[in-house]
Amino acid sequence: MILKNRFWVENVITEIRKNFPADGLLPIYINPHTGASASYSTVTFGAMGDSFYEYLLKAWIQGNKTEAVKHYREMWETSMKGLKSLIRRTTPSSFTYICEKNGGSLNDKMDELACFAPGMLALGASGYGPGEREQFLSLAEELAWTCYNFYQSTPTKLAGENYFFHAGQDMNVGTSWNILRPETVESLFYLWRLTGNKTYQEWGWNIFQAFEKNSRVESGYVGLKDVNTGVKDNMMQSFFLAETLKYLYLLFSPSSVISFDEWVFNTEAHPLKIVTRHDEGESSGGLVAQLKSPFRYRSRKEGRTGNK
Repeated sequence: MILKNRFWVENVITEIRKNFPADGLLPIYINPHTGASASYSTVTFGAMGDSFYEYLLKAWIQGNKTEAVKHYREMWETSMKGLKSLIRRTTPSSFTYICEKNGGSLNDKMDELACFAPGMLALGASGYGPGEREQFLSLAEELAWTCYNFYQSTPTKLAGENYFFHAGQDMNVGTSWNILRPETVESLFYLWRLTGNKTYQEWGWNIFQAFEKNSRVESGYVGLKDVNTGVKDNMMQSFFLAETLKYLYLLFSPSSVISFDEWVFNTEAHPLKIVTRHDEGESSGGLVAQLKSPFRYRSRKEGRTGNK
């Protein structure tokens, strides 16, 4: 059964590769009979689009970065070129964000769900040469700063579901509920683990304190109906325990706990063992060592301030 399922999954990827767009950006709807993209459909790194890009990278990592899984990395790198075409920066504070795309036009909107991207970029940076490696780490840092400010920009210090970026303004909450999502703390965990910069622990602690202040109830934690007013809903999503708190715990744990050299997390934060293979494409020295060596910590850019 496992081999049969693997065959079908690989067959899907084979078909997608046949019609893979030059910029690597797939709309969220694809024709199931032809594999062709629906031209009217949205391209997004947020809801319904995020996991595809994440799993291209992580299939390569779980396969031990060998020749057998090289095509996943190649597709991911193509998609990252497409992601860079969606990057914009705000005025006046130069917050970096990822646009959504509808046909030939861009929508200046970013979901909190897309805040997985800084962690993904940091994780994938090790597969590039030194120049591109630092470039992608820098982009990861900039996006993480934006995502952290999704939280810091509201009265409750908890992020809304999505944000809009209007001309001459930094960020405005769109859908204003918070359902305890994990994506921002997930990226903070990756960036702390891969760079050793304790700033990411500080940011994670601030977010945890905001959950404690606004979402803690006698029987657990609940979301907010509105991050501006702090009005609570009456539900704790399962991913708060499975992902949000897990990533917060790991953010303050030693790097040896679920080592990146042995494990890769799926999109639901479950650790999967990296397959032991020995062929060309296997890297040496460990992922964290590869990233930390050439990486220079960057200070926050002037004008980027969060509310405290």
